[in-house]
Amino acid sequence: MHLFSLYRFPLKSGSAELLEEGRCDELGLSGDRRWMVVDAATGKFLTQRVLPRMALLNARWQGETALLLSAPGMDALRAPVPGSASAVRGVLIWRESLQAPDAGDVAAEWLTRLLDRPCRLVHLPVTQGIQIDQDYARPGERTGFSDGFPFLLIGQRSLDDLSARVGQLLDVRRFRPNLVIAGAAPYAEDGWRRIRIGDMEFRVVKPCSRCIIPTIDPLNGELNPTREPLATLMNYRKGNGGVFFGQNLIAENTGMLKVGMPVEVLE
Repeated sequence: MHLFSLYRFPLKSGSAELLEEGRCDELGLSGDRRWMVVDAATGKFLTQRVLPRMALLNARWQGETALLLSAPGMDALRAPVPGSASAVRGVLIWRESLQAPDAGDVAAEWLTRLLDRPCRLVHLPVTQGIQIDQDYARPGERTGFSDGFPFLLIGQRSLDDLSARVGQLLDVRRFRPNLVIAGAAPYAEDGWRRIRIGDMEFRVVKPCSRCIIPTIDPLNGELNPTREPLATLMNYRKGNGGVFFGQNLIAENTGMLKVGMPVEVLE
């Protein structure tokens, strides 16, 4: 088995960035989901669940000092990482409330035009982070603006099996994974508890329950009217608490990941 693909999502619910290698820090894959769009009035996080057009929002790091935003029909915008003197904004992501540095009015106006609603852009410094649910994590284990966990893994053969059931080749980016593993049997990842990739070790802590986002085409931002592939997943991957595809991981250490690295199941 080996690491087949490595993805980063600099902006929560923005488009995927395919990497050949990536450093992992205390919050996950370095630079992953460190930016988030929030409602200007309430501070509540915004995603493709309510704004499918966000699938077309490209956000790419410019070194470690800025984020380059681009989207169809929009001039690109460079948003600097907020400095220590920047204003902070109260934001809400699921049930977690926190104060996050605001990226300023220019970025807010750009996103407001794109998404046609008043919104703000916020950043999460690596020194801050959000405590992972302690039903699955140790005190002090943190993540960025993810939906709860720092890494999401999908088996390539699991995706192949789902594609065959749907009758359509599915783009893995619908499922927004960080790690795609090749060489394992379909859904083998369901039985893993600990794995090693290169010098990094991970705990496999929870199956990933799926929302409506996999029904959004990452290439055009449009919802599938037949609710695929979620409709097919409901036929054979439905369990207590939702419909599951992929596994959430927590890293035991920091280090580097490179496409092609061997994957070893430790437990």
